[in-house]
Amino acid sequence: MGLVLTITSGKGGVGKSTATANIATAIAEAGKKVVAVDFDIGLRNLDMILGLENRIVYDSIDAMEGRCKLHQALINDKRVKTLFFLPASQTRDKSVLETKKVEALIAELKNEFEYVFIDSPAGIESGFEHAIYLADVALIVTTPEVSAVRDADRVIGIIDAKSKKAKEGDEVVKKLIVNRVRPDMVKKGQMLSAEDVLQILAIDLIGLVPDDEMVVVATNTGEVVVRNQKSESGNAYRRISRRILGEEVAFASLEDPKSIGGFIKGLFK
Repeated sequence: MGLVLTITSGKGGVGKSTATANIATAIAEAGKKVVAVDFDIGLRNLDMILGLENRIVYDSIDAMEGRCKLHQALINDKRVKTLFFLPASQTRDKSVLETKKVEALIAELKNEFEYVFIDSPAGIESGFEHAIYLADVALIVTTPEVSAVRDADRVIGIIDAKSKKAKEGDEVVKKLIVNRVRPDMVKKGQMLSAEDVLQILAIDLIGLVPDDEMVVVATNTGEVVVRNQKSESGNAYRRISRRILGEEVAFASLEDPKSIGGFIKGLFK
């Protein structure tokens, strides 16, 4: 059975879809069979980041409601043959989701894929609750801003209360990704440090992703930044992916004080 990882946040615009696309791609490039599922019904973004928007014929709602077979809705990535994408409907809204149909869909995906990544909608409405309900692992994405961290804290509480694992007396594994980090601003006291964020949220850190203009360029060209060896954020996503695969990976270089590694060094000294 595959592992279900939900990428989520409380606040919108913190980079969930970018994280989903890049981490899923990196893990697929490591030889694993991966599917990235867009659960933001009515607002599609993941397809554009992956550069697959023109290949969509059917979507997850079509599959759940029997208008097509699941394999008809799945789209194979253009470059990585072990990566697949399941798009969200752009013409329906989140109220169309039904728990039993979502469970059946995820069960079918777990039978076929080693890693099932669910790109959750922001907020705490029904779409979010369905996205986190069957998670084995929740990757909580936040930026180092008070509002984003506060909303992430709220989301952690909901996962601990409303996930299927919680209802069965178990716990969803929760890991933190701090996105758009600017060490220069942290040093000047103009941005929350990772230590501040960790103290508030009290979950394990799996990665820090630096602010990187290459992400914008990649998104606009339908390419994932993880394929750019010169991108600091791409390197960060590759390290996160290796940690998900169980590797012990150091948090970047500690020698360069201007790098994200210098920021990490300040966190753990």
